[in-house]
Amino acid sequence: MFQKMIDDFKDSTGSALRLTSLAIAVAACLFITTAFLCAAAFVFTLQKYGLLQACLAGAAVFFVATVLAAIGYAVKKKQMARKPVETAKSAMSAALSDPIMMAVALQVIRAVGVKRLVPLLAIGGIALGLMVQRRHVEENATDD
Repeated sequence: MFQKMIDDFKDSTGSALRLTSLAIAVAACLFITTAFLCAAAFVFTLQKYGLLQACLAGAAVFFVATVLAAIGYAVKKKQMARKPVETAKSAMSAALSDPIMMAVALQVIRAVGVKRLVPLLAIGGIALGLMVQRRHVEENATDD
């Protein structure tokens, strides 16, 4: 059972690594393409209107792109602030409904023993409480 889980993990890790390397290659090509398009637009504006107007046009384009990216970041941040509670609930229910996960949990309880598991759970609960409190304090600090 554990060997199958390890093999699945290796396969998924290999796939993720290949996808990541492809994404990096695509990002590099997109960056080069964007650089050439910017250079072409600059040269065209330089020849048609002059140096000052070409620089101002380039700055205006990148300013608009920066504003759009900032708006997208703010919207995504608000969505992520609402999502962890929903995601945590769905992940927990998915884990509790998975028979393999329940079998693994029972085997861990049998191997460790209930008497040893109770202090570990208590320490884990305290650590989880401290992490939640720290995240709450950080969110309140960034909102100000």
